[in-house]
Amino acid sequence: MRILPRPSMRTQRRLTRVMQVVLVGIIVYGLFGSRYGLPGGGTKAVTNGTIGLLVTFIPAMLERNYDIPLDPWLGVWITAAVFLHTLGSAWFYAQIGWWDHLTHALSASLVAGAGYTAIRAVDLHSDEIRIPARFAFVFIFVVVLGFGVFWELFEFGLDIVADETGIDMPLAQHGLDDTVGDLTYNSIGALLVAVFGQAHLAGVADDIREGLFSDANSGK
Repeated sequence: MRILPRPSMRTQRRLTRVMQVVLVGIIVYGLFGSRYGLPGGGTKAVTNGTIGLLVTFIPAMLERNYDIPLDPWLGVWITAAVFLHTLGSAWFYAQIGWWDHLTHALSASLVAGAGYTAIRAVDLHSDEIRIPARFAFVFIFVVVLGFGVFWELFEFGLDIVADETGIDMPLAQHGLDDTVGDLTYNSIGALLVAVFGQAHLAGVADDIREGLFSDANSGK
């Protein structure tokens, strides 16, 4: 049973283009904001906007370079995760209390989906490896929680660098409560993928297996 209607590739491309245009606008605003002292402008807007814009090209790159046709919703999922985070860094994190929870849950679900897809592709590729569904469930949680801890340590490191150099970093920690909240919503995102995502990501894993492992075998 499909909860959401399946978008066409044309719809996915249109949604991606709209988000890319907004990200370009954030980069331009950051450049002018840094020059003219506009609120929300500066290095953080430019850095987050540029990184977000580059990530939005990943689905097209995978399809073009590795012949991995991603499901339209998966392309929107990847693009939306970085898009919403960039909007949050530019304005919404300071204005909307739950925006940070939304982006952490969405980003964590993306990490969980990538982790599951990778391990499932290995499972499909090798007859000697069998990964039970229960193990995949646990694996998703371990990957997301480990990545979440690494990310919080990364933000903590950026805070130290910012304090020592006075440079405005694109990411920052906001206390223990914020860290615990981030890890909690990371777990929620992982749980959603572990419970509902495995069936929908199986086809993606098979495409990745065919696209990557078949090329590796043909090169032998």
